[in-house]
Amino acid sequence: MKIGVSGIQGDFREHKVMLEKLGIDVKVVRKPEELDEVNGLVIPGGESTTMIRIMKMVNLYEKLKQKIKEGFPVFGTCAGMILLSKEVVNFPQDSLGVIDIKVERNAYGRQVDSFEEQIEVKGFEKPFNAIFIRAPKVVDYDENVEVLATYMDSPVLLRQNNVLVASFHPELTEDTRIHEYFLNMVKK
Repeated sequence: MKIGVSGIQGDFREHKVMLEKLGIDVKVVRKPEELDEVNGLVIPGGESTTMIRIMKMVNLYEKLKQKIKEGFPVFGTCAGMILLSKEVVNFPQDSLGVIDIKVERNAYGRQVDSFEEQIEVKGFEKPFNAIFIRAPKVVDYDENVEVLATYMDSPVLLRQNNVLVASFHPELTEDTRIHEYFLNMVKK
């Protein structure tokens, strides 16, 4: 198995390190043809509008969108969640629209308002330490989207078929369980 990490912009190095810690062969993906070399893709946190703009410039946007619609597994954290969402409600912008959620950008505050919180994740025996940094908030989701974790009654980890998204940054912890969850999605 080889997993791609979008290297367009953002904290892709941290995801790469986390996956390598799990013994996974990782490729940093920056070109559309590189999607054909990997079994799944992680889209990191960063600046979603910049990511979209660059993805379109290098012709990665349309190819990725099509592959996801065909079942290609993808995991988006923070800005990656925004990028994958159906709609951004407080800042109209393009998105891939591959998970039926509506998000509000930076809903948990600015950089200075960053925080950590222990959250209960469906299927995990122990809580997960979630790190929220300028995190998006899910304000609406379709009934066919599975909520795997919440914070203050708002979904923060969700899955719809081959798409997994998190409002927080699991790659900034030492806890590999959410990345392992994604790898299990890829294996199936």
